[in-house]
This record gives sequence, structure tokens and C-alpha cells, in this order.
Amino acid sequence: MSAGLFGLLDDVAAIAKMAAASIDDVGAAAGRATTKAAGVVVDDTAVTPQYVHGVAAERELPIVKQIAIGSIRNKLLLILPAALLLSEFLPDLLPVILMIGGTFLAYEGAHKVWHLLSRHDDHDVPATVISPEAEKQMVAGAIRTDLILSAEIMVIALDEVADEGFWARLAILVVVAIAITIAVYGVVALIVKMDDTGLLLSQRRSALAQKVGRGLVAAMPRLLTVISLVGTVAMLWVGGHILLVNVHEVGWWDAPYEWVHGIEHDIEHAVHGFLGATLAWLANTGISAVIGLAVGAVVVAVVMVLPFKGDKDPVERYGEDETAAH
Repeated sequence: MSAGLFGLLDDVAAIAKMAAASIDDVGAAAGRATTKAAGVVVDDTAVTPQYVHGVAAERELPIVKQIAIGSIRNKLLLILPAALLLSEFLPDLLPVILMIGGTFLAYEGAHKVWHLLSRHDDHDVPATVISPEAEKQMVAGAIRTDLILSAEIMVIALDEVADEGFWARLAILVVVAIAITIAVYGVVALIVKMDDTGLLLSQRRSALAQKVGRGLVAAMPRLLTVISLVGTVAMLWVGGHILLVNVHEVGWWDAPYEWVHGIEHDIEHAVHGFLGATLAWLANTGISAVIGLAVGAVVVAVVMVLPFKGDKDPVERYGEDETAAH
């Protein structure tokens, strides 16, 4: 009797160890997948604050909350089931979908570069109270933009864990979806309230608090500029890298991938250790960004000659619609 009980306890302990190992594996795989999608995550973080630019301070966090809820719905209810079904029954389509997403990222990055080089003037939008209907349209537009970025994040993450079993993939992607949404919109909430926090501190009696407050207010435009630049570079790099790898993966064109791989190999052999690995990664990243810029520039040129307006992003279009409405 006691032997049977101890045997049962051993079995339970073994199952518990296996479950713990599985959880560790899911966490590790989710970490790898999230890192792989980092470029799109940066872009998502850079895009969202634009939707609350010019909105009255008391509505900023509620709007960010609504967009975050829409984002998690996009990931868990729309993108995740479609991605899992696709990976289960049509896995050969994943590289093609990744290339479509990579081309879109390259286009977005090149569009931002074109916008910068063409010296469009960015006018400050005064804070205002918008109507509930206008706010609803703003949130809906942000959620639509998020759907595209979230789809790319989830497909990149799925590609990273494609060798896992179905239930492991499901668990990993749920973790990725929740973690990325919390991270992105947590950072966005901090960014959009940074100037308000600085304003409050600048009104304190303490000279130090006033100095910190003025510094936060002054740093806000620079921070948004840095995030936007990092997001642009990340889009070009990730988009170019996705195209480089997956064109090779499907066997359409091996030469670019082999050329870049050869450069990495030569650098690692010429410079040993951590420095060599870092320089090889930088070479791959730089070449991928150039590829992304080249492909994106072609797509931008094509879009510009299409009948509909292709030269403005959703935020700019929304702003113009609001101005016309008033």
C-alpha cells in the first residue's frame, strides 16, 4: 500500500517537473519570438502616441486604453486563430505571408524617409476636446493600423516557433500577444503623460522638482523624434531581413542571402570573439535596411502614381478630415 502511494507520488512529482519544464520552454520560446518581432514592436510604440497628439489631457489615457483593448482583441480573436490554422494546414504559405508583411514594413519605412526628405512641415495641433463620435473614429483608425502591425508581430513570432506542437504554439503566441500589448501600451501611456507629469513637477515649490519637470516637458518632442527614427530604421531592417531570408527560404532567389551570409562569415573569421559577432550582425542589419529601403522606395513610387492618395498615413488623413469637418 505504502509502496503504491510512494510510486504515485513519484509519478506526480515527475509530471510536475515535466509541466514546469514545459512552462519554462513556453517562456523561453515566447521570449525568442518577442525579440524576433522587436522591430515591429518599436514601430507600434512609435505610431500610437500620434493618435492622442492634440487631444485634451483627460482623454489621453482612456483613448490609449481603448486602443490597447482593441489591440489584444486583434491578436487573440482575429490573428491568432487564423495564424494557427494556417501554420497547421498551409505552412508553406507562411514565408509568402511574411514576405508580404516584410514588403509592407519596407514601404512604411521608406514612406517615412520620403516624408522626412520632402521636408513636409509638421504643425502643432492644439489640445482640444473632441466629440465622442470623433474619438470613436480615432480609436477605430488606430485599431485598424494596429491590426496590420499586430498581424506582422504574430506571424514573425509564429515563424520563430513553427517547429513546436500545436498547443505549445498556442500557449507561446498567447504569451507573446499579452506581453507585447502590455509592453507597447504601457510605454505609450508613459510617453503621452510625460509632459503632463513634467508640467505638474514644474509647478512644485522644490527647485529640483521644477528643474526635472521643465526637463521632462522639453524632452518630450525629442523623445518622440528618437522613437520615430528608431521605428523607421527598425521597419527597414526587419522588412529587408524578412525579404532576404524568405526569398531564400522559398527558393526564389538564393544569391542575396548567400552573399550576405558570406560577408557575415568573413567578418566573424577576420575578427574573433564578441566584437566579430557584433560587427557581423551590424553588417547583416545594415544590408537588410538598405534592401528594405530599396524595396520600400519602389512600392512608394508605385503607390504615388495610383489614383487614390498614397502619400499620407492614417494619422495625417484623420487630422485633415477633422479640420475639414470643423
